[in-house]
Amino acid sequence: MLNAISVDIEDWFQVGAFETVIARDSWDTRESRVARNSEAVLALFAEADVRATFFILGWVAERHPSLIRRIAEAGHEIASHGYDHARVFTLDAKRFEQDLNKTRKILEDASGQKVTGYRAPSFSIDRRTPWAHPILAEQGYAYSSSVVPIAHDHYGWQGTPRFAWRPVAGSDLVEIPVTTARLAGRTLAAGGGGFFRLLPYAFSRWALHQVNREGHAGIIYFHPWELDPDQPFVTEAPIKSKIRHYSRLSAMAGKLRRLMRDFEFGRMDALVAQERANAVAPDAAQAA
Repeated sequence: MLNAISVDIEDWFQVGAFETVIARDSWDTRESRVARNSEAVLALFAEADVRATFFILGWVAERHPSLIRRIAEAGHEIASHGYDHARVFTLDAKRFEQDLNKTRKILEDASGQKVTGYRAPSFSIDRRTPWAHPILAEQGYAYSSSVVPIAHDHYGWQGTPRFAWRPVAGSDLVEIPVTTARLAGRTLAAGGGGFFRLLPYAFSRWALHQVNREGHAGIIYFHPWELDPDQPFVTEAPIKSKIRHYSRLSAMAGKLRRLMRDFEFGRMDALVAQERANAVAPDAAQAA
């Protein structure tokens, strides 16, 4: 079964874990490592002959347009991750629409691709943003991958469907959540990121096999900085954030290679028609 692998392109200083200790107005003074780390990601995908989806910050694309072109020329999908990693629930409807428009133009100009996919920074579409999906639908996005149906201290919309659902009645927009697994009556995050680095590889393999056996594609994500154990250390960050961000960075490349050997992966847009056909209707999703 074809699964999807995706990369959230942001630099080490732009992550949600550091948003309270690294000010946005300091970003341009920080050492940028995103281009080098993204090249390492491209090399991994080339080695495995895998095409993926890259959800890219407009802020990064403005400063590294040649990187965006290289990603597109390698056959990967270019998708939006918003402009500067502002969580959607910190915006209002007008500012969200402006953020989408600005980012899409930057990405399309840099890549020459039409942008039809969106992932909210830190999976920040939830009950507080009832206007977000309708705006994405109005702007013609084919899919969003912005909701995680779990409870987490940084994100999550508990009770939403684990698999594709239609968030807007009468629209073709489909919400495609990253992978979760079921164990002992609980829904567990299993879609990548820190969970993939910190937990044994056997857990991720088991989770993907579980969703594939149920007839669903797995949706995996990670970040370029997760391949960079030599990145700067943010001493003032909370201890929980430091554990999440820095643990097992040196193991990430090897685990990704193993994952791409064990499963078939492709781009998110290659799954949209299939996921849309199987998606839960809006009323059923809202009742979840």
